[in-house]
Amino acid sequence: MMAHCSSSDPSGKIPRPDSSAVLMAGSPRSVDQAMRPVLFEIFGEIWNVQARLGQGVSASVYRVSSGRTSTAAVKEFLADTQGGDYGYHKERSVLEDIQGHKNIVTLYGVFTNHSHVGVATRCLLLELLDVSVSELLVRASTQGQAGSPQSGGAQQQGHSMWLVQHCARDILEALAFLHREGYVHADLKPRNVLWSADDECFKLIDFGLGFKEGNQDVKYIQTDGYRAPEAERQNSLSQAGLEVEGNSCCSAAVDLWSLGIILLEMYSGIKLKDTVRSPEWKDNSAAIVDHIFASNSVVCPAIPVYHLRDLIKSMLHNDPKHRGTAETALLSPFFSIPFAPHIEDLVLLPSPVLRLLNLIDDSHLHNEEEYEDILEDMKEECQKYGSVVSLLIPKENPGKGQVFVEYANAGDSKEAQRLLMGRTFDGKFVVATFYPLSAYKRGYLYQTVQ
Repeated sequence: MMAHCSSSDPSGKIPRPDSSAVLMAGSPRSVDQAMRPVLFEIFGEIWNVQARLGQGVSASVYRVSSGRTSTAAVKEFLADTQGGDYGYHKERSVLEDIQGHKNIVTLYGVFTNHSHVGVATRCLLLELLDVSVSELLVRASTQGQAGSPQSGGAQQQGHSMWLVQHCARDILEALAFLHREGYVHADLKPRNVLWSADDECFKLIDFGLGFKEGNQDVKYIQTDGYRAPEAERQNSLSQAGLEVEGNSCCSAAVDLWSLGIILLEMYSGIKLKDTVRSPEWKDNSAAIVDHIFASNSVVCPAIPVYHLRDLIKSMLHNDPKHRGTAETALLSPFFSIPFAPHIEDLVLLPSPVLRLLNLIDDSHLHNEEEYEDILEDMKEECQKYGSVVSLLIPKENPGKGQVFVEYANAGDSKEAQRLLMGRTFDGKFVVATFYPLSAYKRGYLYQTVQ
């Protein structure tokens, strides 16, 4: 596959994707050997296709690597028989306009790929991200099948308040920036919110339906289950062949609605697609939100729950003019509460720091010679999986007897976690979780919630 590439950076150089970049658009699937490209040649460098990460109506996303350390994602748009390449040009245009925010996926560059049969396709070279909120919801939603908000089924278990708060803040920061730039994302959903291991934050991807507010050039916006009422009405008019008047176009408020549903799903552990379609929701969505929070109030502290409930309800007003903005939502008292992560959060969300539990007895910590031997042995073992920057074993709480290993990048820490989890040392099973790099650098060792 030959490719000609240009950069979105004015300097004309594509930043080299760092070895710690992570997966984008879901978990890797086995690649269809007959359909996928085998490699891309970009700026004279060969990038091998490792897996297809996602496939939509107009594009496919691949994980690619160049050499041992560089990884990225390629979004390849299907060949446009009419020659317009509308989807490619639209997403490229939006992404180039909004680059530079930590909560928005980075565009490294663009190129044209020429297949062996002579078909030219347009491609975006993107930052490679990790687990999506959609994948995070799988664990909670399997527990949520037995009950629903209306049926009074068994109490559901969603994600921790730390994780909900982290995601809410990151995406509101992204939306505040996006809306200040005059853009509407118009397809906010769990699959389009992904975790960055090295930046320790959630990021927005997929701007194919995005548009400038007041200049909506997309007829059908948002995804079923996360579609705001005004977008539902507009889509129905478009489907009926009726023109949507200029002042009836959707605004940035549609993004707030989608985020409200995502946060409610994360908190409750319930997929709400059927719920938001129901007559009960249309009649009184606020009562259903209250019921969901009342059902979970036993396992969550009361005051933070009220703050989160009120934040979500403010995003789910039927009238878009009453939803406020992303900037006002960031002022919610919910964001002033310091939560600690659950141990499950630290297993789910990769970072460059690995934490090893159930390894060291207290008796070894107070014998200086034994302690130094343990430090040396642990460093030697952990260096087998990647470049170790630092290693810490606290002698006192918090973190007493735990092993904190800072790797040069998240790719190395993920490999170490995969190989160390469940191994036995001195007759003990190792538990390996990740740990927030920012907290580790500050010397803040969480007493994680079990």
